Amino acid sequence: MPGWIMERVPSSPYVICLDDAQRAELESLSRRATAPFRLVVRARVVLLAADGLANCRIAQRLGICEDTVRKWRRRYCEQGIDGLADAPRPGRPRVFPARVVAGVKALACEMPAASGAPLARWTCPELARHAAASGIIPAPSASTVRRWLADDVLKPWQHRSWIFPRDPQFAVKAGRVLDLYQREWEGQPLGPDEYVLSADEKPGVQARMRLHLPLPPGPGRAMRAESEYHRYGTLAYLAAYDVHHARVMGRCEPSTGIKPFTALVDQVMSAEPYASARRVFWVVDNGASHRNWAAADRLSSAYPNAQMVHLPVHASWLNQVEVYFSVLQRKLLTPDDFEGLDELATQILAFEKHYNAAARPFDWKFSRTDLNQLLARIRNHDRHAPHPQAA
Repeated sequence: MPGWIMERVPSSPYVICLDDAQRAELESLSRRATAPFRLVVRARVVLLAADGLANCRIAQRLGICEDTVRKWRRRYCEQGIDGLADAPRPGRPRVFPARVVAGVKALACEMPAASGAPLARWTCPELARHAAASGIIPAPSASTVRRWLADDVLKPWQHRSWIFPRDPQFAVKAGRVLDLYQREWEGQPLGPDEYVLSADEKPGVQARMRLHLPLPPGPGRAMRAESEYHRYGTLAYLAAYDVHHARVMGRCEPSTGIKPFTALVDQVMSAEPYASARRVFWVVDNGASHRNWAAADRLSSAYPNAQMVHLPVHASWLNQVEVYFSVLQRKLLTPDDFEGLDELATQILAFEKHYNAAARPFDWKFSRTDLNQLLARIRNHDRHAPHPQAA
């Protein structure tokens, strides 16, 4: 007998011959990192088959079964590269026609009063019952309605509160502040010796001491804070935030008022670089401590280089110091655990110093254009009073 035995490789009836364009397309697909892995494997099956390998060898090399190789080899011979895609599957027949799904979603996007329902908000069970009462056939269940709404991220059972601006000069007043944030005043750019400060008070900061010390977080466990506490009173935190230099200057007082706010102004304006600045703009809301022309007159009389700029009513969200207050609330005051007002004031001022050490200006992107678009949308919703014209 000869010293070797020739292995007999069974031939396939589906012989693949590729031209240069077909091979290039398949090789590109087999190397494409963003392609589904199943398509990559199928392309490699075809390429190896075109190189003359038997089905069993292809299966061994790619780590798949031989029947899979036969399937995609045949599909490519019959349909070309389009045959490598998944064939359409009929699946479970549709129970609800598209018009029913669209009708329920349209109903969810309306106020219940428009349909005569004595409800403030829709819920999925209410939508399902109303759809059945309206003659929609077949009527969906509450869970089916919930699944349909989830496809479009519709949650009609939720609501958010908002306030219509009622100042007829809202756009003008807010626009001036937005210009200052962009280092511009009355159409002229601000100089390097001109500063913009955003100031306000955070009243009613509570000094609460937990009955037991908080427990630090551990593996698989969040930090724990005792729900019961001793109450030691409240204080007010007043702060001025330098918009373009990300510097906070604040103080703690027993309460808010004209006198505490004046003390904050004296603290800031007596320090450099504001004492020798050409102009310092103080952006404030309409709180009682700094309301109307009287507060502006007090500021300019005490410091001729200072100018107060009032936001319109219901526009505290345009005051950048409120962003800093939210950072303070999240990082220091929630959850709170202070032995008294003195410790609370000490910790607040320590946080202020800690914040200033690494702070950067807020990435403020809300502009006059955004303001005008917002006011236009609000005007479309208002049923009663006219709203300010765009700036």
